[in-house]
Amino acid sequence: MSNYQEAIQWIHSREKFKVKPGLKRMEWMMEELGHPEKKLKAIHIAGTNGKGSTVTFLSNLLQTQGYDIGTFTSPYIIRFNERISVNGEAIPDAELAALTEAIKPLAEKLKGTSLGEPTEFEIITAMAVIYFSQKHLDFILFEVGLGGRYDSTNIIQPLLSVITNIGLDHINILGNTLEQIAYEKAGIIKTNTPLITGTKEESALSVLKEQASVNKAPVSILGENFQVEHIKSSLEGEYFEFKTSSFHSGDLLSPMKGRHQVDNAALALQTMEHLKKMGVGINRTQYSRGLLRTHWPARFETISTNPVTIIDGAHNEEGTRALVDTMKRHFSGKRVHLIYSALEDKPVKNMLEILKEVVDVAYMTTFEFPRAMTGSELTELSPIPDTITVSDYVQAIREATSTIKTGDVLLITGSLYFISEIRKYFEY
Repeated sequence: MSNYQEAIQWIHSREKFKVKPGLKRMEWMMEELGHPEKKLKAIHIAGTNGKGSTVTFLSNLLQTQGYDIGTFTSPYIIRFNERISVNGEAIPDAELAALTEAIKPLAEKLKGTSLGEPTEFEIITAMAVIYFSQKHLDFILFEVGLGGRYDSTNIIQPLLSVITNIGLDHINILGNTLEQIAYEKAGIIKTNTPLITGTKEESALSVLKEQASVNKAPVSILGENFQVEHIKSSLEGEYFEFKTSSFHSGDLLSPMKGRHQVDNAALALQTMEHLKKMGVGINRTQYSRGLLRTHWPARFETISTNPVTIIDGAHNEEGTRALVDTMKRHFSGKRVHLIYSALEDKPVKNMLEILKEVVDVAYMTTFEFPRAMTGSELTELSPIPDTITVSDYVQAIREATSTIKTGDVLLITGSLYFISEIRKYFEY
């Protein structure tokens, strides 16, 4: 067994959650390591949906300006290493194995304290911080894993904070009202650090404004301080315009399909405008090129054209609504076959109710994952009249593709972990 495989096994064998959430274990590790997080020029991104897409837009916009960019994201779509990347390149196996070896003694030492050993996500975050601090990068984009306030990424002191939007997700951990969830996300707001947000829900937005006011953090709100206008959807993607009081972009194109992606692109552009205001060298004429090079797997991604097969990691209600809206815009009037698998802690019944609007035939299936529901459990919750239970997703793909007619569309969605498996299947 290679060092890399051993490293991955060790990381995954760590505890997933602690009874007592908090930043104490992260702070302890950073102290032991000599505070590498303080060397980083970071941008912190939280939100219910759109974090990954916003990070990708921003990473590409900054790279187009000639900057070297580190990104810390979760979960991964193809390989674990993607979570820690530099200029879009995942950390090499050998470096990940070496980092694991370096962090093991630290985890053991922490285990011997009253704080207890670090969780899997804390380990990965600490590894990312060490890796980025060694690489002398221009900017690091940190995507929050869960919530914000107690997320292990919240040890950074960023230049800017971004909160994409706020919806009901992870309600068993973050709270079951928008206000409670907004309060957790608002935990990333730091003193005098500008906040950029795409949050539209008034109740959530008032929580963010209040927390920003407490922290003397200037707030920039989509629809108030900067605007985005969706012009049209096309085969190439979404055409839109971005406007602030001092800048008007003219027509821009996002290759990422979906009306919601236009909001994510606007958040990334407003972040660029803030950096420009802070004295960072930014050439606005490169914005268009930066957007055009943006690609994010499993976000309304076409992985086959015969039949047309779309994969999308819509793993909560808001993501599912955005997916349905995009399906309507791009495949109106087409017969849609759905392959679906989800985790047990998700509002599956509601998500399937939303999908019902565009789906004609549904295949409920499962995959190897600790919290994955079975096909028959999903079928019981399905409001789609023509629902078929298939015990194995490979069989579901075979059944769907053998019955699909020319011009029909195959849509595969549900858990992001499921989509990761689906991508592997299509690559073989």
